Amino acid sequence: MKKGTIALIVVVVLILLGGCSAGRAYNKMVTMEEGINKSWANVETQYQRRADLIPNLVNTVKGYATHEQETLDQVIEARSRATQVTLNAEDITPDRLQQYQQAQGEVSQALGRLMMIAENYPDLKANQNFMELQAQLEGTENRISVARKDFNDASMAYNSYIRKFPANIIAGIFGFDTKSYFEAAEGTDRAPEVNF
Repeated sequence: MKKGTIALIVVVVLILLGGCSAGRAYNKMVTMEEGINKSWANVETQYQRRADLIPNLVNTVKGYATHEQETLDQVIEARSRATQVTLNAEDITPDRLQQYQQAQGEVSQALGRLMMIAENYPDLKANQNFMELQAQLEGTENRISVARKDFNDASMAYNSYIRKFPANIIAGIFGFDTKSYFEAAEGTDRAPEVNF
């Protein structure tokens, strides 16, 4: 064979191998991005579960703590604002994620105030319905934490992969961008003050 033919065969083989490698990299990015979408859907599911529990909890407390209407209204308003902030996995930017976290944080704070009020009502604390709702809410908060961690893990694996060579080239060509992470809410780095 001539040297030109051998060189052409080598070039064609290299292009085919490179194409296969690029195809695998692209497919892996798609799979990882879908994993992030799934993780995000799980986060939203847990937040929705919490939002669904709130009306039942408020109605139960309302029966015992009628003069605590302001706190009950704050919980309902925070829930309403939080359910209006929507975010899909493709639009997760640091700013949009921060808005989402802030709205969910307002719900957490309002629920915290509601639980503190419940401490002042022994009959309410003994109410079976309230106890079950409180246990479900605590379980949901734990599920939210796990779902957020899983989302961050999926985002980290994806971000690491698309930033490494040679996948970063394929990511740049096809528009795969890094994903944002859930971060701790502002002020959670300080221990809460407890006064007796």
